[in-house]
Amino acid sequence: MILQALNAYYERSEELPREGWIRRGVDYIVVLDAEGNCINIEPVGELKKGKTIPREMLLPAIGKQAMKHTNSGKDANLLWDNASFSLGSGKKGAQKLASFLDTLRDWLKGCDQDAGVKAVQRFCESLQTNPDSLGDLLNHFHLNEEFSKRDPVLVFRLVDDIEEVHTRTVVRATYERQLALDDSNPLIGNCLITGKRGVPIATNEIVIKNVWGGQPAGANIISFNKRSFESYGKRERNGENAPVSKGASFAYTTALNHLLTSRQRIQVGDTSTVFWASAPHDLETTLLDLFGEPTKDDPDRGTDALKVLYQAVQSGKFTQGEANTRFHVLGLAPNAARIAIRFWETAPAHELARRIARHFDDIKIARAPYDPEHLSLFRLLTALAVQNKAANIPPNLGGEVMRAILEGLPYPAPLLNLAVQRCRAEQKPTYARAAAIKASLNRLIRRTNPTASKPEKEFQIMLDPTNAHPAYRLGRLFATLEKIQEEASPGLNATIRDRYYGAASSTPVAVFTTLLRLKNHHLGKLSKGRAVQMERLIGEIMGGLDDFPRILALPDQGRFALGYYHQRQSFFTKSESTDNQEESK
Repeated sequence: MILQALNAYYERSEELPREGWIRRGVDYIVVLDAEGNCINIEPVGELKKGKTIPREMLLPAIGKQAMKHTNSGKDANLLWDNASFSLGSGKKGAQKLASFLDTLRDWLKGCDQDAGVKAVQRFCESLQTNPDSLGDLLNHFHLNEEFSKRDPVLVFRLVDDIEEVHTRTVVRATYERQLALDDSNPLIGNCLITGKRGVPIATNEIVIKNVWGGQPAGANIISFNKRSFESYGKRERNGENAPVSKGASFAYTTALNHLLTSRQRIQVGDTSTVFWASAPHDLETTLLDLFGEPTKDDPDRGTDALKVLYQAVQSGKFTQGEANTRFHVLGLAPNAARIAIRFWETAPAHELARRIARHFDDIKIARAPYDPEHLSLFRLLTALAVQNKAANIPPNLGGEVMRAILEGLPYPAPLLNLAVQRCRAEQKPTYARAAAIKASLNRLIRRTNPTASKPEKEFQIMLDPTNAHPAYRLGRLFATLEKIQEEASPGLNATIRDRYYGAASSTPVAVFTTLLRLKNHHLGKLSKGRAVQMERLIGEIMGGLDDFPRILALPDQGRFALGYYHQRQSFFTKSESTDNQEESK
């Protein structure tokens, strides 16, 4: 199903290279005259944020070496490659340069009189005859240091041409004709992706690159590198264990490699997530804005995308694409020599949009003016990590949260656990943590209410005085006692929250009796009217409490955190509205 969807995406895309071609980053163009003399070595990368980004070009792909070389040194690419192959530099340079020339002769027999091919051949033969000339060449163009640090990718161009040698009309026609006649793979079988019978079977899958944390050289989704993974009777017979035609193999790997470097990819924890539709659709461009962190130059992008999403859910219409267009989301993670499928979800676009909108409804909570209205998934997860660092997000958590969003499931238990633990560790429920707690609890409540003898009320965006849950009321009470202390002693460096939050949220009976005694001292410092007002609020909160519990389970600690957060936001909102009224007088 996954590979079929990727193959279909490739078939409908007009941007992706056709079979036998690949888009790869190129660092330099070697400019030659007709005699094969090097006129220049032009850098073609673009400098971004102090780093040179190679320019993508359409290049011949004669095998899996287009993405990853073996250690043999005998698998050169055609008319382009790393400097070690195209110039013969570095370890095994002579062997690799010989392979580069052999590839040129084998694949372009029909156009050996072409001026561009002849020039490249003469240039490489001169390096092969006189290897020491390479050092002088690089020194002449001041590239010795650059080429010693890395192995850049090079292509060739004639000095009088605009296009590179591999794109010359005769060269391209000869290459594609040779590609069609290539019989290096005699394996014929039935393709599991397309269903075609009697077609050439791919013996090696093109590697997948740019999966976060994966092998830099790339890895496979389909591979059999141990006897235990092979089917009966298919020992060491590459391609027969999971037969996929060469065309389909090229199609789905090309599509996936493209998605992993496009705007149709987001990083969720350790999970690289890509998404696409069976036809051009709005969601292909808006999903990144919905879940990703907005850029500094456009901080409202996520909020704008969320408004568009809500409009589409309500109307059932999208600017581009139909409501019933199939939408696919794939989560990938590194796993030794392979790539692991972390999650896979496919659903009609309208249904998926509805589930995503439900997620943003669930995490919506009262906030301070400086907190962002749109809470990205990155910010939500980092708020639960130690020191708020993305590197400390637990493995698998991002993928499991995304899966819960896309499938409309309860959030994973670690989301609530971590939010509560961070609140206790730092003695404070923050905006993102409160949002995670509210969302987790509400989905659990929805799941258990249908069979519960006493259905629980879902938590609201703002303070809910009618919510009678003891843990929620205890959180409100703690926030009220802290507020009394702050008003009684302005400018305090630390409040009861810094000393008692952890104990109050887990073992209330051990703390609240002491705090209620202390509050009498603090109330004495307030004005009479304010003291009566705060006493009345404490009485309203405690009216629904029979006694202080000895211990609160972890979900109830989450309810405590929500009660505290809601009550604090309520105090802040009232203060803001009071100040505005005074200014208007």
